[in-house]
Amino acid sequence: MNTLLWVALPYACLAVFTAGHIWRWRHDQFGWTTHTSQLLESRLLRLGSPLFHLGAFGVIGGHALGLLVPATLTERIGVSEHVYHLVSVSAGTVTGVVMIAGLVLLIARRFVNGRVRRVTTTMDKVLYAFLAAMVVLGMTATVGRNMLGGGYDYRETIAVWFRGIFWFRPHTELMAGAPLVYQLHAIGGFLFLALWPFTRLVHVWSAPLAYLWRPYVVYRARRSPAPAPRPAPAVVRDAGRQKVSSDR
Repeated sequence: MNTLLWVALPYACLAVFTAGHIWRWRHDQFGWTTHTSQLLESRLLRLGSPLFHLGAFGVIGGHALGLLVPATLTERIGVSEHVYHLVSVSAGTVTGVVMIAGLVLLIARRFVNGRVRRVTTTMDKVLYAFLAAMVVLGMTATVGRNMLGGGYDYRETIAVWFRGIFWFRPHTELMAGAPLVYQLHAIGGFLFLALWPFTRLVHVWSAPLAYLWRPYVVYRARRSPAPAPRPAPAVVRDAGRQKVSSDR
């Protein structure tokens, strides 16, 4: 079971993640979009989308720092484990709350507004369910285990296992002894990667940084009547000749 969960499953999900994006790009480029519903409802979207995206960038950055940067490296540059733990828990809680607020608004918008609800696909519902589950598990681990509980040093176990996957040396025994909430969070994270290519999330590979400040879709309103098209000179000349011919 340990080999299935902590070796086979991660590699299978990473393979689906890679092959799925290649397939999507080759066969569904018209679907490579956010499928925005801004025209149907913009008030909640204007608030929920920036909160969700900013929170998501913070959460992703925190995961990358905690999983990819060894504890020995942070200690070498003068960051003690206590300081790292304090900053990690504080920043993780803040970004998690921001992401939850944005996600709640986006989900509520999908169900409260009838027009947006009608254009919500089954894959959208699966995506939101996965996101909600991942956020709940992550906040349970951050707040429940590390802030309110006895704490758990995942950098000595989960992070080592995670980096070992990319070196083809995953240490399954490290994950076997991890708390259940961390195990579920890790499994959910890889399943989420496998789901990614088949959802609207593919749009982040098109312009990931621009989504911090750009509008969702730019709609330009015409404030003055459109100018009448000017006829080409040849059309005017031919019309004049026809008029002369008719007068004769």
